[in-house]
Amino acid sequence: MIVAKGLTKRFGDVLAVDGLDIDVKPGEIFGFLGPNGAGKTTTIRMLGALIAPTSGEASVAGHEVGREDNEIRHNVGILTESPGLYDRLSAERNLNFFAELHGVDDVAGQVERYLRLLGLWDRRGDVAATFSKGMRQKLAIARAMLHEPKVLFLDEPTAGLDPEMARLVREFIGELKGKGRTIFLCTHNLDEADRLCDRIGVVNTRLLALDTPAALREKLYDRVVVFHLREAFPAFEKTVSEQPFVRSVEAKDNKLVVALDEPEKNNPELIRSLVSAGADIQFVGELRRSLEEIYLRLVG
Repeated sequence: MIVAKGLTKRFGDVLAVDGLDIDVKPGEIFGFLGPNGAGKTTTIRMLGALIAPTSGEASVAGHEVGREDNEIRHNVGILTESPGLYDRLSAERNLNFFAELHGVDDVAGQVERYLRLLGLWDRRGDVAATFSKGMRQKLAIARAMLHEPKVLFLDEPTAGLDPEMARLVREFIGELKGKGRTIFLCTHNLDEADRLCDRIGVVNTRLLALDTPAALREKLYDRVVVFHLREAFPAFEKTVSEQPFVRSVEAKDNKLVVALDEPEKNNPELIRSLVSAGADIQFVGELRRSLEEIYLRLVG
């Protein structure tokens, strides 16, 4: 659905995006993560046919960037970091205007649908200048969805929203995926990306990593299992360290922290050996690396 090969953008002497190669599948939620100034918004603007790349090539929804830009704009919705609304127009008139630009068949119906969905129907007659940051963000999300695009580019969609509305937006994104929409999500909320995204790309001008969150964890970190014991004795640590599949073991309080290969396969053997050695096992859990740890390791 979204393909980029060697996509590059320079602004004078500043290299904003360096040789980006990605392939986003239809119906996928693709997370695009990176620090400020990493080229995320520039990438969205190139893929959305808003600015031209310096070099490389890309296609969106089967249309080539730079040659079929009008078709791309018809098939994508974009939520930029700055909403860019008409402050002197009401919420309803803002959406009416953009719906007409996109050639939406049922303008009034679509506008009402998204204003209600995002909790703005009661404020439909108020001018956008009177809206809070969170309300402006919701209005911009509605604007991006009016023409039911195949591809949705979201740049910080929950920025400025209260927890309840942020959850509503996340659920909304999940529903869109269920309807076959392809979503390209830029966010600094790493927990949000971990929950929503099928795959993530980490970028800092150039692409640093691209895979599922689970696969990145396995590539960057050993699998670590924590055995919680009623009481830990040195003999238990020795029993565990003698297993050939154990990479390391560390005793902390009444816990054994064990790095090992294939926990699903080898945990039963460890449990049997500990019980045979006299250990009282209270429970066993895996130490799960957060996406934040992965991200910080990749970007340094």
